Amino acid sequence: MIAVVLRDDMPACVRWEILMHERFSDVWICKDLGRATTGADPAELGRAVLAAYLAGRDSRGETFRVLVRTDHGHHVVITADQLTDPGWEADPAVCQLLPAYLRNALA
Repeated sequence: MIAVVLRDDMPACVRWEILMHERFSDVWICKDLGRATTGADPAELGRAVLAAYLAGRDSRGETFRVLVRTDHGHHVVITADQLTDPGWEADPAVCQLLPAYLRNALA
Protein backbone atom coordinates (compact mmCIF):
# COMPACT_ATOMS: atom_id res chain seq x y z
CA MET A 1 0.00 0.00 0.00
CA ILE A 2 1.29 3.48 -0.89
CA ALA A 3 0.31 6.41 1.28
CA VAL A 4 0.10 9.83 -0.34
CA VAL A 5 0.31 12.81 1.94
CA LEU A 6 -0.63 16.25 0.62
CA ARG A 7 0.46 19.31 2.56
CA ASP A 8 -0.35 22.91 1.79
CA ASP A 9 3.36 23.77 1.55
CA MET A 10 4.03 21.15 -1.15
CA PRO A 11 4.22 22.32 -4.78
CA ALA A 12 0.92 21.79 -6.54
CA CYS A 13 -0.48 22.35 -9.97
CA VAL A 14 -2.21 25.71 -9.95
CA ARG A 15 -4.54 26.60 -12.81
CA TRP A 16 -5.85 30.07 -13.60
CA GLU A 17 -8.53 31.47 -15.87
CA ILE A 18 -8.71 35.11 -16.92
CA LEU A 19 -12.40 35.93 -17.20
CA MET A 20 -14.20 38.92 -18.70
CA HIS A 21 -17.76 39.77 -17.72
CA GLU A 22 -20.07 40.11 -20.70
CA ARG A 23 -22.64 42.69 -19.57
CA PHE A 24 -25.42 41.96 -22.03
CA SER A 25 -25.71 38.23 -21.36
CA ASP A 26 -24.39 38.46 -17.77
CA VAL A 27 -21.85 35.65 -18.21
CA TRP A 28 -18.11 35.33 -17.58
CA ILE A 29 -16.12 34.56 -20.74
CA CYS A 30 -12.71 32.88 -20.51
CA LYS A 31 -10.16 35.09 -22.28
CA ASP A 32 -7.05 33.11 -21.37
CA LEU A 33 -5.85 30.33 -19.09
CA GLY A 34 -2.65 28.82 -17.80
CA ARG A 35 -1.05 26.63 -15.18
CA ALA A 36 2.08 26.29 -13.10
CA THR A 37 3.50 23.90 -10.54
CA THR A 38 4.37 25.92 -7.49
CA GLY A 39 4.11 26.30 -3.76
CA ALA A 40 3.42 30.04 -4.15
CA ASP A 41 0.33 31.63 -2.65
CA PRO A 42 -2.52 31.21 -5.18
CA ALA A 43 -3.88 34.69 -4.38
CA GLU A 44 -0.49 36.27 -5.08
CA LEU A 45 -0.23 34.33 -8.34
CA GLY A 46 -3.74 35.46 -9.31
CA ARG A 47 -2.89 39.11 -8.62
CA ALA A 48 0.24 38.86 -10.77
CA VAL A 49 -1.70 37.20 -13.61
CA LEU A 50 -4.43 39.84 -13.58
CA ALA A 51 -1.99 42.75 -13.27
CA ALA A 52 0.02 41.42 -16.22
CA TYR A 53 -3.06 40.78 -18.34
CA LEU A 54 -4.44 44.27 -17.73
CA ALA A 55 -1.08 46.02 -18.26
CA GLY A 56 -1.11 47.81 -21.57
CA ARG A 57 -4.74 46.96 -22.33
CA ASP A 58 -7.54 49.45 -22.60
CA SER A 59 -10.04 47.78 -20.30
CA ARG A 60 -12.34 50.76 -19.73
CA GLY A 61 -15.91 49.61 -19.34
CA GLU A 62 -14.87 45.96 -19.00
CA THR A 63 -14.76 43.86 -15.84
CA PHE A 64 -12.05 41.22 -15.49
CA ARG A 65 -11.24 38.68 -12.80
CA VAL A 66 -8.92 35.74 -12.36
CA LEU A 67 -10.05 32.41 -10.95
CA VAL A 68 -7.19 30.37 -9.47
CA ARG A 69 -7.70 26.69 -8.60
CA THR A 70 -5.26 24.41 -6.78
CA ASP A 71 -4.87 20.65 -6.68
CA HIS A 72 -5.85 20.83 -3.02
CA GLY A 73 -9.39 21.85 -3.97
CA HIS A 74 -9.04 25.50 -3.03
CA HIS A 75 -9.99 28.34 -5.33
CA VAL A 76 -9.45 32.08 -5.17
CA VAL A 77 -11.09 34.86 -7.19
CA ILE A 78 -9.02 37.99 -7.80
CA THR A 79 -10.61 41.21 -9.05
CA ALA A 80 -9.03 44.43 -10.30
CA ASP A 81 -10.00 46.13 -7.02
CA GLN A 82 -7.50 43.90 -5.23
CA LEU A 83 -4.65 45.29 -7.35
CA THR A 84 -5.05 48.77 -5.89
CA ASP A 85 -3.97 47.83 -2.36
CA PRO A 86 -1.33 50.33 -1.21
CA GLY A 87 2.17 48.96 -1.56
CA TRP A 88 1.22 45.88 -3.59
CA GLU A 89 3.77 44.95 -6.18
CA ALA A 90 4.09 41.68 -8.07
CA ASP A 91 6.62 39.36 -6.41
CA PRO A 92 9.52 38.71 -8.85
CA ALA A 93 9.57 35.01 -7.87
CA VAL A 94 5.88 34.69 -8.71
CA CYS A 95 6.39 36.57 -11.99
CA GLN A 96 8.88 33.90 -13.05
CA LEU A 97 6.02 31.37 -12.97
CA LEU A 98 4.06 33.30 -15.60
CA PRO A 99 4.23 32.65 -19.34
CA ALA A 100 6.60 34.98 -21.19
CA TYR A 101 3.90 37.26 -22.62
CA LEU A 102 2.51 37.96 -19.12
CA ARG A 103 5.95 38.20 -17.52
CA ASN A 104 7.05 40.71 -20.17
CA ALA A 105 3.92 42.82 -19.62
CA LEU A 106 4.98 43.39 -16.01
CA ALA A 107 8.57 44.31 -16.92
